[in-house]
Amino acid sequence: MGVSTRLRALEREDLPFVHQLFNDAQIMSYWFHEPFEALVELRDIYDRHIHDERERRFVLDVEGAQAGLVELREIAPVHRNAEFQIIVAPEYQGRGLASIATGKALDYAFAVLNLHKVYLIVDVVNEKAIHVYRKLGFQDEGILRDEYFAAGRYRNALRMGILQGEHLGE
Repeated sequence: MGVSTRLRALEREDLPFVHQLFNDAQIMSYWFHEPFEALVELRDIYDRHIHDERERRFVLDVEGAQAGLVELREIAPVHRNAEFQIIVAPEYQGRGLASIATGKALDYAFAVLNLHKVYLIVDVVNEKAIHVYRKLGFQDEGILRDEYFAAGRYRNALRMGILQGEHLGE
């Protein structure tokens, strides 16, 4: 029997977990962000964005434990697209959870939000993530040269995307 895995809405009570993820230098290097975020700042951001229709944030829940964070950001109702982001907590990596969570997020994006396209931007050196995304149907859209400065250097990024019909098999 499989492990119970679900995406649930991010709650204010989850912010200490998110704070821990956002202060991990290795994780943040893949998100192209500085690994520094005060918990009070996260609470302020949460309070400001709780009713923002342009984003959906989920906790990856595995058997009742917080295992990751999944986001659909910059949801554009006219263009019907959004950016996808995911973090799987280090202690849960290597278990196939990124594939499961990404699939669930795409189901939500396409079947609930009726988006046409979901795209993501990934560091070109993050081969494991790129493999997962390609396996799930994301296609390469282009290299963004020196797109981000992280871990002391400029980094190239790969933009990938998947269309609603591709995910739903239409």
